[in-house]
Amino acid sequence: MGLSAAAATAGAVLVIAPASAAGGVGAAFSKGSDWGSGWEGKYTISNNSGSSLPAWTVEFDLPAGHSIASLWDGSYSVSGQHVTVKNTWNGNLSNGGSTSFGFNVKYSGGYVAPANCKINGGSCDPGGGTTTTPTTPTSTTTTSPTTTTSNPPLPGGRGAPYLYMGWGSPPNPQTVMNATGIKWFTMAFILSSGGCNPAWDGSRPLQGGVDANAIAQIKAAGGQIVPSFGGWSGNKLGPNCSTPEALAGAYQKVIDAYSLKAIDIDIENTDEFENAAVQDRVLNALKIVKANNPGIQTILTFGTTTTGPNFWGQRLIDQSKALNAGIDVYTIMPFDFGGGADMYGNTINAANGLRDKLKSAFGWDDATAYAHLGISGMNGLSDQRELTSLDTWTRITNWSKTNKIARLAFWSTNRDRGCPNGGVAENCSGIAQNDWDFTRITAGF
Repeated sequence: MGLSAAAATAGAVLVIAPASAAGGVGAAFSKGSDWGSGWEGKYTISNNSGSSLPAWTVEFDLPAGHSIASLWDGSYSVSGQHVTVKNTWNGNLSNGGSTSFGFNVKYSGGYVAPANCKINGGSCDPGGGTTTTPTTPTSTTTTSPTTTTSNPPLPGGRGAPYLYMGWGSPPNPQTVMNATGIKWFTMAFILSSGGCNPAWDGSRPLQGGVDANAIAQIKAAGGQIVPSFGGWSGNKLGPNCSTPEALAGAYQKVIDAYSLKAIDIDIENTDEFENAAVQDRVLNALKIVKANNPGIQTILTFGTTTTGPNFWGQRLIDQSKALNAGIDVYTIMPFDFGGGADMYGNTINAANGLRDKLKSAFGWDDATAYAHLGISGMNGLSDQRELTSLDTWTRITNWSKTNKIARLAFWSTNRDRGCPNGGVAENCSGIAQNDWDFTRITAGF
C-alpha cells in the first residue's frame, strides 16, 4: 500500500454433526469463534442422495438469550427462536456436492448449540428423514454470495476498507462501525515472521495481540474481516515459502485462526509481483486453499496503469487461468499510478482496462468480468499527491454500484480523518473532511 506501510481466539472448530454421509441430504453445524458476547456458526449442506438437489431449506432453534446478528450465503426469517434459512445463489446441488451458510449470534449467558435442525422438512442427519423441495420465500432478509462461478461479490456485497493496527494511530473499529455502518474491514498486513510463518507485520501474533482484539471487536459488532497478505514493504510469505503447499499451509493458519470467508493477497512489490516463480507459487497455493476450504473467496490485489494492468498484472491474470487457480476477485490499486488531476476518469479507465483483460483471458461478458473485479483506492492525497476527493470517491462508489463490481476498498481507515494542511500522512487524508467520511461512503456500496 502507500505511505511506507506496507476475535476472540478462534479455538478448535466444534463439529456437531457429520459434514457428509452416504444415502441422503444432511446439514452439519460447526461453531467457530466465540468472543464472549457472541459466536460464529456455520451449517454445511451435503447432498449424497443419488440425484441433484434443486433447493434447500434449513431450520433450527436458538436457545433463549441467543439471536441472529447477521447471516450470509442465504436468506433467512425468524419466528421467536426458530430460524429458517433458504438458499440464494447456492442451491441446485449436484449429487456429492456441498455448500454452506454462516451467521453471527449475539448471546447472554453461556453458549448453547442450536437444536432441532431440519433440512427440507427432514432430519439434518443424512438419511434421517424425507426431503422435499422448498417453496420460494415470500418475505426474507437476503444476503449476497461469497463465491460463485459468475457472480462472486465480497460476502455481504459490502465495501471493506483497509484497517492497519500497526501504524497510523489505528482507530477503534467499533467506533468506526457505529459511526458509518461499515461491516467489513480488510486488515493489513500478514507477513513472514521468519521462513514460512505468518504473523501480523511479521512480528505480532495471530492470537492474543492488538489485531486479534480488533477482530474480536469487529465480530462482536456483527462484522467480519478479510486479512491482507503482503503489501508494499516487509518480508513476504510468497518468496519465503518454498513450495505452493507450504504457502497454502501458511494461508491456512490464518484462515483457521479467524474462521475466514475470504483472503486478500496484496501482491505488489517486485519480490512478489515482478517474479514469475513467486506469482505461480501464490496462484498454486490459492488453488490448494480453494480445494481445502469450500466457499472461501480468494482475492488478488495489485497495481495498475491508468489504462489497466501492466505486463506483470496481465501475466498474473493469464497464469491464474492457465493454472486453474479459481481466483474470485482481481482488484486493482488506482493510485500512485500517474493518475494526475483526473482521478475519477483514470480510475474508471484502469478498471475498464482490467475488465477487458478479464474478458479476453476468460471469455466473459462485461457483467461477469465486473463481477470478478475490484477497486482499492487511496482516500485524499496519495504519495504522488493525486487527489481523490470525497466527491470523486462518491462518483467511483456510484460507478461501482451501477456496474456491480465485486469489491470496493481504500487505503485506509487509519487515514480517514481530516488534516487540511495538505500533508500526506499516515493518520489523515491530507484534505479537509469529517472523521470517517470515506468509510461512510464505502458502506453505501
